[in-house]
Amino acid sequence: MATLSTRPNGTRSIQFHDTDRKRRTLYLGECNKKAAESIRQHVEALINARITGTPVERTTAVWLATIGDELKDKLARVGLIDTPKRAVLGEFLKGYVLNRKDVKSATLEVWQQPCRNLVEFFGGDKPITGITAGDAEQFAQWLRTQELANATIAKRLAFARTFFHTARKHKLISENPFSEVKIPSADVKARQRFISLDAFQRLINVAQPAWQTIIALSRLGGLRCPSEVLSLEWRHIDWERERITVPSPKTDRYEGKESREMPLYPELRPFLEAAFELAEPGEVYVVGGKTGDTFRKAAMKTPGKWMGANLRTTMLKIIHRAGLEPWPKLFHNLRSSRETELLKGNPLHAVAAWMGHDVQVCLKHYAQVTDEHFQAATSAASCSSISTRNGAGNPTIPSETDPLQSAAKCAANTPENAMQNAMQQETVSVGRSQQESSQMQQGSALIADPCECLLECAHGGNRRVRDSNPRNSYEFSGFQDRRNRPLCQPSGSMPHQYTAGLRFWHRQCRAI
Repeated sequence: MATLSTRPNGTRSIQFHDTDRKRRTLYLGECNKKAAESIRQHVEALINARITGTPVERTTAVWLATIGDELKDKLARVGLIDTPKRAVLGEFLKGYVLNRKDVKSATLEVWQQPCRNLVEFFGGDKPITGITAGDAEQFAQWLRTQELANATIAKRLAFARTFFHTARKHKLISENPFSEVKIPSADVKARQRFISLDAFQRLINVAQPAWQTIIALSRLGGLRCPSEVLSLEWRHIDWERERITVPSPKTDRYEGKESREMPLYPELRPFLEAAFELAEPGEVYVVGGKTGDTFRKAAMKTPGKWMGANLRTTMLKIIHRAGLEPWPKLFHNLRSSRETELLKGNPLHAVAAWMGHDVQVCLKHYAQVTDEHFQAATSAASCSSISTRNGAGNPTIPSETDPLQSAAKCAANTPENAMQNAMQQETVSVGRSQQESSQMQQGSALIADPCECLLECAHGGNRRVRDSNPRNSYEFSGFQDRRNRPLCQPSGSMPHQYTAGLRFWHRQCRAI
């Protein structure tokens, strides 16, 4: 099939006959006999696969994936394999990345930036097979010298990794050189700001009616601005069911995510009703009129679509007019503030569905920790029993295991309710004392001093304690109630009312 020959100058070659019975020679150059023999065996496997029309053996396929481009070119010249695809960086980015039809035009516009960085650093005529993992690491270090934020560097490295992953899927490269490049973590929290309702009202007071609707949809509705705000139509609002079907241009390429349904929040409804009253007859969009039409036309003229609407300039003017300091990510933080509010009283999965993303995105990019959270935590701590001390003088843990129950007690513990609670407790305690004293009288004298009996049982283990009736004795049962307090039980048979009375005195003594 294939023979290995060695020339006098030490170079080696492999001779074989192809499928047309023509004699071919594969020149290996200078190499040791063991390596040349291994190549000869793989050449025979390739010839057999071509003659029989069957797939290449697994060991040979793995060998082809690991050899260098020079040997691949020699195999291609003698017809053993197809000519390998060769792509330079510039042509690859233009043909495989920037001409994709399955992504939004705004995404392609964003991809232009990392593509320019790659061409600037490596050169447009650089073969992508020649870019190594070390080169990718140098590119990452070069980006850090370009005075870019960590979030920007992280995005561009992530995009570069995606580009070369596409090249690997098309068999242009055998491995992704950016797969092991460490991408810096973006500090999302550093650019988050919670826009309070007081600041929102100040913006509303100085804004025109159309801009009042835009700000209300962003802050009280949590819609993406400008895409969802400018796309919302009056037909999307169901006033009777109190629902809004929000069109989502950002996610409409995914099946089932062309739109989402969210509640018509009571805080948002007055603003929508006011906008409906001001709308011209036959108006389609919620943000209509000259303002809405101007922004929509500007968005449609640019390749980035909604990026060209440029609501930021007017929004900054309104913020300055309201006497506020501009915050990062103007509209994103309005949406983030609304989502943070919704998380207080609604399930996490429901809030994420209303906002149009998954739970992970909600927690990472939208949920904020506000001053109100700290105030609620510290006020709850002040109402706990940490101020209560046990016999040893040490702080005790709250007896309620349910945090909601503790919070409810904390909320009720206000100066306004203090006098009323005291009067109610006094009335209840008097009635309860009369009821249980009559119960004790029905079963004769139970114990001479209930408090002493219980303390003796609690501290004395199984020591028996007798009451005024010499026939009755009590001992520590070895059990505890749900608050980890010791329970006493009669050592002999006795009526049920005795046990009930003992448990009552047990609770009373523990409360003291």
